[in-house]
Amino acid sequence: MFDSPFDFLTLVIAIVAIIFARKALGQIAVLQRRLDAIEAVGAAAARAAMPPPLAPQQEFEQSLPAAPPIAPPPLPEAATSEPTTQPEPGAETASAAPPPLPEPPAPAQPAPGFEETLGTRWVVWIGGLTLALGGFFMVRYSIEAGLLGPGVRTMLGGLFALALLGAGEWTRRKESISNIAALPIANIPAILTAAGTAVAFATVYAAYALYDFLAPATAFILLGMVALGTLAAALLHGPALAGLGIVGAFVTPILVSSDKPDFWSLYIYLAIVTAAAFGLARIRLWRWLAVTTIAFALLWTLPCLQCGPEMIAPHVCHVIAGFVLAALLVVCGFVFGPDGDGEEIEPISSGSLAAYLFGAMLIVLNSAHADTAMIGFTLLTAASLAVAWRAPAATGVIAAASAFVFIVFGEWAVRRNVDMLVLPGGAIPGIGPSATDGSVSLHLVTAALFAAAFGIAGFLAQLRFATTKVTVTWAAAAVFTPVALLVALYARIAHLDRSIPFAILAVLLAAAYAAATEALTRRGERPELSSSIALSATGALASLALALTFALDKGWLTIALALVSMGTAWLSVQRPIPFLRWLAAIFAGIVVLRIGYEPRIAGDVVGTTPIFNWLLWGYGVPALSFWAGGHFLRRNGDDVPLRMVESAAILFTVLLAFMEIRHAVNRGDVYYASAGLTEVALQVGVALAMAIGLERLRLRSGSIVHNVGAVLLTAFAGLASLFGLLGLENPMLWWQDVGGSFINLLLLGYALPAVLALLLSYAVAGHRPAAYANTIAAGALILALAYLSFEIRRLYHGPVLTRGETTGAEQYTYSIAWLMFGVALLGVGIVVNSQRARLASAVVIGLTILKAFLVDMSTLTGVYRALSFMCLGIVLVAIGWLYQRILFRRRATPPVPQTGT
Repeated sequence: MFDSPFDFLTLVIAIVAIIFARKALGQIAVLQRRLDAIEAVGAAAARAAMPPPLAPQQEFEQSLPAAPPIAPPPLPEAATSEPTTQPEPGAETASAAPPPLPEPPAPAQPAPGFEETLGTRWVVWIGGLTLALGGFFMVRYSIEAGLLGPGVRTMLGGLFALALLGAGEWTRRKESISNIAALPIANIPAILTAAGTAVAFATVYAAYALYDFLAPATAFILLGMVALGTLAAALLHGPALAGLGIVGAFVTPILVSSDKPDFWSLYIYLAIVTAAAFGLARIRLWRWLAVTTIAFALLWTLPCLQCGPEMIAPHVCHVIAGFVLAALLVVCGFVFGPDGDGEEIEPISSGSLAAYLFGAMLIVLNSAHADTAMIGFTLLTAASLAVAWRAPAATGVIAAASAFVFIVFGEWAVRRNVDMLVLPGGAIPGIGPSATDGSVSLHLVTAALFAAAFGIAGFLAQLRFATTKVTVTWAAAAVFTPVALLVALYARIAHLDRSIPFAILAVLLAAAYAAATEALTRRGERPELSSSIALSATGALASLALALTFALDKGWLTIALALVSMGTAWLSVQRPIPFLRWLAAIFAGIVVLRIGYEPRIAGDVVGTTPIFNWLLWGYGVPALSFWAGGHFLRRNGDDVPLRMVESAAILFTVLLAFMEIRHAVNRGDVYYASAGLTEVALQVGVALAMAIGLERLRLRSGSIVHNVGAVLLTAFAGLASLFGLLGLENPMLWWQDVGGSFINLLLLGYALPAVLALLLSYAVAGHRPAAYANTIAAGALILALAYLSFEIRRLYHGPVLTRGETTGAEQYTYSIAWLMFGVALLGVGIVVNSQRARLASAVVIGLTILKAFLVDMSTLTGVYRALSFMCLGIVLVAIGWLYQRILFRRRATPPVPQTGT
């Protein structure tokens, strides 16, 4: 067909020349269109600059010589008084010219309709998906039909992928030089490129997994190159391609498996992918891409944690590499990251570093605190402090690092499968058992470094930064981390027992925080330091509380924390830092929770001696501390912390009395299953006495806590009297030895509460509603009648009131005693002019009358019945005479003198 190869070469050159000529003609046509557009714009601008054509009359007027100006007539004096300004030359001409017309606003683009959306977006997406699926189905069909060999199928798949990639690039360039704007939602070049990368990815995987054409290492490299190429193409084609590339890049290691996985190669590959993704996210400012990359990187850390200890080093290098890349490319204001916004904390910057630090923490926990893992975690923690110091946008990682440090050492402290540890060199007196794990040295050194780094950096950050959120974050980490580490080491090494060395460390830590508080207070003119000062003071007081806890036995912890609460309240007066008031309340709350855990304070060693036992110290000292703390806090006003401390003071005072009563009555067993008449009587009497004291105190303090406390104690006393003294523990219902004839339980259980209730009713009279005071007085009357009746029965039946039958003499004694009691109340009411006493007398006498007609008339016989009614009648007549002659005596009206008429 061709005589020589030169003929064939000539034909090929001609074809290539024709193609390039057509391409050149197309570009020339594009340039010609642009030139025409520029000329059209220039002509339009020239026409707009030319003056509008004049009418013939206007042309004739302009051709006449200019006439001299005619002076206007003089204005009135009022008008000429206004200041005038001389117009500048040419101002008349400028004012005479018509103002330029504003350009009409561009018409608003209508929202795309269904047809436009269908034709320009959906079709493009479906088309791209169809192209990718077409390549997959073609490969599948060729396999099923046996048309082509594996090598040819693989080659065709690669060629199809290259064709789609070329088409995507060609369409992108054509759109960039054409007048058609690419749609951001359905970019045709991006769809074609995405389809091409998907086909390329499938082709490489098929060559590896289906046909064994590629070794695992080669397939891994090719798939990684496809993924990285996809990320690179995303610079031109947009975020959708970036998402496809990042997914493919992180899925590649799953698709390419090996019997002997090489973690070093895997993590080097992931580091390259992460760097490419972070770089793309930095260039295009795609936050979502950075977040997605970090999430995939952390997910790759989880399955690798199941490997043996020999693989710890690659895992550590993986998180370190990711941390470094995030610090360089993601953190705002640090090296190559985006620009920072002043001292604002940026979530992505802080979260990216915290994510890799979280991965390092998981490696430490999973590896049982291996040395390599601990060193890596320490390096990343130190790097977090350094990056946050340089870039405030990453300050949030400081809080995360502090929490992760506590988790690491807390888990090390509570791990159950390893004995308690001390220094490998031998046991220190007062510390604990001998060492069994050499890693304790590394943990102690690491803890010391962490405490010093967080504490010093947190203090210096107060001098470096000026934003409140930043300074507070640093201050909180500086306080929390050393204290938490000290607690974790104490729990691990000292086994929560008494330890003087740890107490000394806590005192030194408290002194350091106190010095920091004083140093920051001197800079109190900066308002953003107020919270940091409060946090430093909190650290000092918390460390002091820990020192007391470490140095004292378990029972003394309650006392120590209560004293710290009082000291904090006093410090709030000397240093008016608002948070100190809350801190005093927090310590009070901790003490309350402490007694909820163990009400005996000292456990089984509470002692059996009444009154003078551990309850006196465990409840009495905190009660006094809280009363004193409330006194200090009240100097600066009434607020929630003050009310919390005062509530704790009342609670501990009440519990001290009740627990001592229970301890004394039940011979040291405060957990005794039931309560008797003696215990209930003492508790009712104590509650009423405390209610009287709080009623007096609330009149002076005006505290709502004292007010509510008095009401609650009164309500408790009333319920205990009703259901306890008169109900469950009533000696008339159950067998109960009440003791001697007059000095007995009846005197304690009924007479004393009656007197206290009467005093309480007078304490609230005039200061609370009348119904409240009258109700308490009625309770006192009921208890007094009960005591009188029970005492008569004791005289007739002995110490056990339930034995024997009621005789006529006993019934007559009840009537006479009630009648005398009523008369006595009447006499008191007349002497002191108390209407309440006289009404109580009327009630008692009324009950006596009812008893006479309902009981005595049916049960008494003979002389007792007659005497009962005779005495009652005489008393009633005497009462009537008293009321007429003394209380309501009416003076006789003197006669009116008669006047003479």
